[in-house]
Amino acid sequence: MQLKIMPKKKRLPAGRVALILFLCQMISALEVPLDPKLLEDLVQPPTITQQSPKDYIIDPRENIVIQCEAKGKPPPSFSWTRNGTHFDIDKDPLVTMQPGSGTLTINIMSEGKAETYEGVYQCTARNERGAAISNNIVVRPSRSPLWTKEKLEPITLRNGQSLVLPCRPPLGLPPPIIFWMDNSFQRLPQSERVSQGLNGDLYFSNVLPEDTREDYICYARFNHTQTIQQKQPISVKVISAKPNRERPPTFLTPEGNTSNKEELRGNVLSLECIAEGLPTPVIYWIKEDGTLPTNRTFYRNFKKTLQIIQVSEADSGNYQCIAKNALGAIHHTISVTVKAAPYWILAPQNLVLSPGEDGSLICRANGNPKPRISWLSNGVPIEIAPDDPSRKIDGDTIIFSNVQERSSAVYQCNASNEYGYLLANAFVNVLAEPPRILTSANTLYQVIANRPALLDCAFFGSPLPTIEWFKGAKGSALRDDIYVLHENGTLEIPVAQKDSTGTYTCVARNKLGMAKNEVHLEIKDPTRIIKQPEYAVVQRGSTVSFECKVKHDHTLTLTITWLKDNGELPSDGRFTVDKDHLEVADVRDSDGGAYTCVANTTLDMVSASAVLSVVAPTPTPAPIYDVPNPPFDLELTDQLDKSVQLSWTPGDDNNSPITKFIIEYEDAMHEAGLWHHQTEVPGTQTTAQLKLSPYVNYSFRVMAVNSLGRSLPSEPSEQYLTKAAEPDTNPTAVEGLGSEPDNLVITWKPLNGFESNGPGLQYKVSWLQKDGDDEWASVVVANVSKYIVSGTPTFVPYLIKVQALNDVGFAPEPAVVMGHSGEDLPMVAPGNVRVNVVNSTLAEVHWDPVPLKSIRGHLQGYRIYYWKAQEGSLKRNRRHIEKKILTFQGSKTHGMLPGLEPFSHYALNVRVVNGKGEGPASPDRVFNTPEGVPSAPSSLKIVNPTLDSLTLEWDPPSRPNGILTEYTLKYQPINSTHELGPLVDLKIPANKTRWTLKNLNFSTRYKFYFYAQTAAGSGSQITEEAVTTVDEAGILPPDVGAGKAMASRQVDIATQGWFIGLMCAVALLILILLIVCFIRRNKGGKYPVKEKEDAHADPEIQPMKEDDGTFGEYRSLESDAEDHKPLKKGSRTPSDRTVKKEDSDDSLVDYGEGVNGQFNEDGSFIGQYSGKKEKEPAEGNESSEAPSPVNAMNSFV
Repeated sequence: MQLKIMPKKKRLPAGRVALILFLCQMISALEVPLDPKLLEDLVQPPTITQQSPKDYIIDPRENIVIQCEAKGKPPPSFSWTRNGTHFDIDKDPLVTMQPGSGTLTINIMSEGKAETYEGVYQCTARNERGAAISNNIVVRPSRSPLWTKEKLEPITLRNGQSLVLPCRPPLGLPPPIIFWMDNSFQRLPQSERVSQGLNGDLYFSNVLPEDTREDYICYARFNHTQTIQQKQPISVKVISAKPNRERPPTFLTPEGNTSNKEELRGNVLSLECIAEGLPTPVIYWIKEDGTLPTNRTFYRNFKKTLQIIQVSEADSGNYQCIAKNALGAIHHTISVTVKAAPYWILAPQNLVLSPGEDGSLICRANGNPKPRISWLSNGVPIEIAPDDPSRKIDGDTIIFSNVQERSSAVYQCNASNEYGYLLANAFVNVLAEPPRILTSANTLYQVIANRPALLDCAFFGSPLPTIEWFKGAKGSALRDDIYVLHENGTLEIPVAQKDSTGTYTCVARNKLGMAKNEVHLEIKDPTRIIKQPEYAVVQRGSTVSFECKVKHDHTLTLTITWLKDNGELPSDGRFTVDKDHLEVADVRDSDGGAYTCVANTTLDMVSASAVLSVVAPTPTPAPIYDVPNPPFDLELTDQLDKSVQLSWTPGDDNNSPITKFIIEYEDAMHEAGLWHHQTEVPGTQTTAQLKLSPYVNYSFRVMAVNSLGRSLPSEPSEQYLTKAAEPDTNPTAVEGLGSEPDNLVITWKPLNGFESNGPGLQYKVSWLQKDGDDEWASVVVANVSKYIVSGTPTFVPYLIKVQALNDVGFAPEPAVVMGHSGEDLPMVAPGNVRVNVVNSTLAEVHWDPVPLKSIRGHLQGYRIYYWKAQEGSLKRNRRHIEKKILTFQGSKTHGMLPGLEPFSHYALNVRVVNGKGEGPASPDRVFNTPEGVPSAPSSLKIVNPTLDSLTLEWDPPSRPNGILTEYTLKYQPINSTHELGPLVDLKIPANKTRWTLKNLNFSTRYKFYFYAQTAAGSGSQITEEAVTTVDEAGILPPDVGAGKAMASRQVDIATQGWFIGLMCAVALLILILLIVCFIRRNKGGKYPVKEKEDAHADPEIQPMKEDDGTFGEYRSLESDAEDHKPLKKGSRTPSDRTVKKEDSDDSLVDYGEGVNGQFNEDGSFIGQYSGKKEKEPAEGNESSEAPSPVNAMNSFV
């Protein structure tokens, strides 16, 4: 696995904060992880986990849901108060409480009114350890009242006067958003002269004749109920008389020279100054005795509004706005005071103490004015709560000393002033628990050499356990001089080296007991590029090659990727990637740039780059022939409304006949300088009748073409302007899509000037809600390709059409297209989610579709989030779990989850997706994958060889993929001619890592096959070979090593006279046999050995075929020693006795007959099927034993 390195020493990863213990002076406080296995015998007071907001505005058209969720052990019970008194939900048939929860649902959709349930609600969660309370939840229904009826008289004023159009919207809950529009739902343009104030009124610094209109309409949008209220239109008429005399500025708002403004800390401070005058005044802002904060100050509404975000007490003071024009300037001072509702300095934290320990709860808050701190115990004011001798109150602190189990309770701290309050629950839980280690046992960590390594040891216990780390079976405790011991139990090795590999043990102790856990660390070699790609300069059209040789740890999978200019290589067949080479054929100018080789393993990544420069090839001699000269003498005749005749004189063809003429035109009125293709005529023709379009100022030019190319264009002809006509076509690509839930955005591809056919091009945009009772609504617009219809229902179908028109008339009736108003996020999660585990790496998920009405948009599909988690830890640290996502397009209600790990615990949820985004998640569903076959054992060593016994030692599989049931050991002898003896099958218990084989033959080579088994079957095997020892003088003493005995035999025997004589006799005998065979063959006799071998062939010594799945043919020791080539299968181990594991990883590559690919989002396979290739063992000598006389004699047998 890849370690995440902590950026600072002693800093803890966020994902493990909930699992650690921390000690602060007198306080021994810890967060108890809500792991069901951990909490089976741990009690814990209630903790409020979810609640409705303090100011809860509800929609009166929907059921009321007041949330209250809590956790605790045993699970808490819930009760409610309303307006300070007990709320008996059993007496109200409309009120229900969700099972296992405190959330209230008030069914007002069937009967009842929301106003009946208006009030202040508070939830209490209680168990035997205490009671936690929620905030006071003020429930109020939203209101969107109508405008009061009023008669608005038309307003008439002179050019240049100032004007204020009042809005005065109805008071709603929450307050509405104000905007001004006309009858066509077009927002009224605003500027430095005309703008909307914070109160919604429309201010004119001075009016102009174009301000005359009868439809100044103020709209109030109530977002909570998605309704819009409209004020009666206001008529304004500006008399176009001689404008008023210019005048200096005066303020329309605020009034007077000074005003006051109070704002709360953390809010947005908005100050406004709007002035009238002629010419229009400009507004400036300054802060007296200070400067405006640079990163928090913004100007709105043409600098008439000053906004400061995240306002604090330091922003209090006097702000001055200055209005200035050519005739003078005035200013207004606003005195700003920043108050503050209570905010936390230090909120109380939960305490977990053991009996007899001391601790404290601290509750510190600030505000303006200073908040008052009060304490409650289990929801009751502490002054009237039951007395506890271990508790002492000192203002904002409760001090506990010598606590006992009865001291467990939930305390509430309330900090309040006139602007609000804060309420925090913190429990004191007195527990006596021995240490527990929460990190998984035998976790394997893999780290690149010379990088930090972090080994986790998350723990729990009360009193706080102490943590020690040990390396190896009998190592001493690790100290801070080389290692870093973090407070959360994590062991950090700042610079991991090869010798850091091994098993590490974490031990947690307190006075109640001890717990320990082992983890394993492997150090891998870093990936290095030993030959980098080199800078290249090549000619256009040639071939270039880049080389990138990489050395990496052989136990890691290497992937080499090539990039061009930090992006993917072009999808072009000219680019070929072959192992560590990149070749580019037929190089083009666009191929120039930086090429990068990126080498990746699962643990590290390196890269190297080279630049390719492309130059022009050597120029070729000038051709004998050339393109034609351009035509000349262009003339227009027979000039009609929609046609004209063009004639010209051809230029010289330059020894290559002209095959055709190309005629182009320019529209000097709409697209001056841009030439378009008109037509082509044969090379023998010098006139053309041209069709024309209305309202185009034509110019023509002609080009001649021969086999060598086209000529330069001729000089343009004289211009010819055709008459205007109505448009022939309407805009294309008409669409209706909403950008917001309450609008419809109609877009189209506008006509170009050539297609307009006349002056005054406009578009008539029409829309009609499908299946509605309204009539077509329309608006005429110009110079745009988009129109926004506001105030639409969410995701409703509309009929849309866009018609072109100009000063001459309308285009033909346009086609009607279907569109939809804006989408909103789906409201409902898929239900009835079911999981069917197909096998150890594949699961099938089913769910019920979401009702179409609740999707509120175009259904894009369903999205499954799934992740691997320890059993029972679904609610812990979920935001730090790496989740995988699969999206299933359309209305599918099932999908496959591939690539799961065997014998693992998974969780998932399903969400519906529309064009706006994802809906809510379904409740998490958990499932377990069954066991799979294990990987090969991690290692196999053979130690302590004796005359008749061998001892095998091994490490368990790195991926057991289940519970190991047993090991299987098979072995057989191999004689000097590489013939295999009988195969012995032996079963070994799963808890063994060492086994001694006795009663073996002396001086005999044995081949061993070893693999593990689970309930799912047998895993991949690992092989090894070894030889029992021998000595001519008898059994060696126990203190004499096998290596020394072999060396002794080589020196003592090979120099003996009898041995030399014996060898000479054997050689002479072989020479005589060869001579006899040669003589008999020349006499026509047959050598009978071959026939005998064929007639009496021993099947056990026949060479085995590679494709029968067994071992290949063995070779002699002499031939192996000569060429050092390994056996094709089942080869012997090198002299250092290292063993390579065979491929047995459970992965997607193994799924479905070795598929080497990936899964699509819908769970289907992609990629090609390919067989798995067994890794070949490392080359080298096949035996570590010295050549002895006995082996030499065996080679002659």
